Amino acid sequence: QVQVVESGGGLVMPGGSLSLSCAASGNINRLNTMGWFRQAPEKQRELVATITSGGMTNYADSAKGRFTISRDNAKNTAYLQMDSLKPEDTAVYYCHIEGYNSGLSWFDYWGQGTQVTVSS
Repeated sequence: QVQVVESGGGLVMPGGSLSLSCAASGNINRLNTMGWFRQAPEKQRELVATITSGGMTNYADSAKGRFTISRDNAKNTAYLQMDSLKPEDTAVYYCHIEGYNSGLSWFDYWGQGTQVTVSS
């Protein structure tokens, strides 16, 4: 079993900042790509940012220049630093991980999501 726990969501004013954390634990031999996705009410889940085990990042256009994804491989944890937040960033943010367990079988998991609300 693998557990994925997000934290750091909350209410922030427009222009403010928020930091999200995604901690993975359990039967993990190696994590490959980790990523953040978000889903607003009545909208499809969309990619925000991803980061490979080697540190290569990919951002949605809406996140470029404002969000920064990072990771701590020793802690199996990914982070999303969100700056200059806008009301349209309001959504449930989900962490996605993929990797290999001790038997070298591939897996992927989603976290439960953390609510981010940007409002004055």
